[in-house]
Amino acid sequence: MRNRLSGWAIAAALVLAPSVASSQVTVTDPWVRGTVAGQRATGAFMKLTATGDQKLVAAASPVAKIVEIHEMAMDGGVMKMRAISKLDLPAGKPTELKPGGYHVMLMALDRTLAEGEIVPITLTFEDAAGKRQSVEIRATVRPLTAVPPSKAASP
Repeated sequence: MRNRLSGWAIAAALVLAPSVASSQVTVTDPWVRGTVAGQRATGAFMKLTATGDQKLVAAASPVAKIVEIHEMAMDGGVMKMRAISKLDLPAGKPTELKPGGYHVMLMALDRTLAEGEIVPITLTFEDAAGKRQSVEIRATVRPLTAVPPSKAASP
């Protein structure tokens, strides 16, 4: 009987696995820009790739009292930063959160963030059906002058 139950569990997992995978988002190279004494805000950057259409709808971190999803955009010839309620993640298309573009803004920091520290960040995603899933990532603090890896590698 026990083997039969474990067989059913395996079969159920295999049937359900595609729906779990289709709602997943892969997070690569998460990092946070370091801060100096007295600095109360910084950005978190990463690459997000969803296997199905998703939205990044929220973020939280124990190092910041306020965490928002932000975009930088030109407005009348002036670069402006603003909070957005969601960030669309089209299926299979990497979305880069980087300085000067989309990013997660960590505000009202409780302390200075030093190079090499690890910052936990919880990202909340929503699929097309409205189902939410939270994922905790660990972002490494890079120096205040850090640039994204793609720019660092450019000549």
